[in-house]
Amino acid sequence: MAIEERARELLNGWKGNAYSFGAGTLEQVGPATATLGERALVFANSGTWLGPSVSRVLGSLRKAGVDIVGERAWPASRPNAPREDVYRLEAAILRFDPDCIVVVGGGSAIDAVKAAAVLAALGDVEDDVEGFFGVGQVSDLLKKTGRAIKPIVAVQTAAGSAAHLTKYSNVTDPSVGQKKLIVDDAIIPPCAIFDYALTCSAPAELTVDGALDSVAHSLEVFYGIPAEKEELVQEIALLTVELVLQSAPAAMREPAAIAPREALGLAADLGGYAIMVGGTNGGHLTSFSLVDATSHGRACGIMNPYYTVFFAPAIEGRVRAVGELYARAGYMDADLTALDGRELGEAVARGMIAFAKAIGMPTTLAELPGFTDAHIDRALQAAKNPQLEMKLKTMPVPLDAGLVDEYMGPILQAAKTGDFSLIRCM
Repeated sequence: MAIEERARELLNGWKGNAYSFGAGTLEQVGPATATLGERALVFANSGTWLGPSVSRVLGSLRKAGVDIVGERAWPASRPNAPREDVYRLEAAILRFDPDCIVVVGGGSAIDAVKAAAVLAALGDVEDDVEGFFGVGQVSDLLKKTGRAIKPIVAVQTAAGSAAHLTKYSNVTDPSVGQKKLIVDDAIIPPCAIFDYALTCSAPAELTVDGALDSVAHSLEVFYGIPAEKEELVQEIALLTVELVLQSAPAAMREPAAIAPREALGLAADLGGYAIMVGGTNGGHLTSFSLVDATSHGRACGIMNPYYTVFFAPAIEGRVRAVGELYARAGYMDADLTALDGRELGEAVARGMIAFAKAIGMPTTLAELPGFTDAHIDRALQAAKNPQLEMKLKTMPVPLDAGLVDEYMGPILQAAKTGDFSLIRCM
């Protein structure tokens, strides 16, 4: 069975009728939205390369008899879902009081709308989005108040974040350059659509950023998943990595070719499946403190080879399985069967770095414009915040706040310079 076919089977088994994916599915937005209400508030950044797609969504809604509030799409979020944008979207939801919300965009747009919908439902009880960061805070308040969040139709346009499928909403405080996370089943969009063909017009940087984000989701979950869930996550993770290794270079060479775009879309969605089974850890945790230095996917792509070195002695079998994919794709020639522990981790990390270089990605923090040692200090401080503790606990080598400086500090220094020898394995 082709890996693409198996990926589709897994996604259908997971989401069923709640998710329409694949080339040509955009026209299903209207009928899907009509099942949730008669009046829809649409958020989208239609002035970008997404303009034609947004017009198609509006046309599909009108054809299905859905009343579009204001007869147009209202501006969605800027990259990284800044807090200010979340509050602006909340105000629009409260002003128009739609039956449902349609958001057309990538991860930041969808994340911002999720958070805004939470505030619109509960803002009179907790008016600061800060109060919802962490795990289960939204569900707790919904239960206490007997309220519900307005249903969201998430129309994904970028292969990477999988925000259309998951319980996560990343929100950034630009004043301190720090991203935090709402984690709650209550914010999973009840309806999602992803027409993979839309990504053919995506900028090259967005394409590779998303590919690295997809790998990071599955890789980090696979590294840290408990043994009882390992079989499912291993299949998801290895399929994700293989799809990206095969298709990202092809998408860069031929941006309009549909087959690589389908593969990258499937990889992104599998990454979303992975983070609904388990949690991400090191790469994502560090990326939250790099929002003013680089994109999320790029930050994760830089960090994960260095975390691989740190984790390898604890999860040799998992690291070896990942490394075999990079070797098969031609990015490393080491005999992985002859390696173990840290040596195995370094060999696989070199393969990951070789792939990143092949698609034009930076591989050290020092290569990022605007990066300074202050970002390392910020990342270490953020890792000690109880709101992000989940990322420490899902590591295959769990850390607590007291161990962050001793072990995460050297990982970040290694990522800054590219020097694996700085990493201290437990």
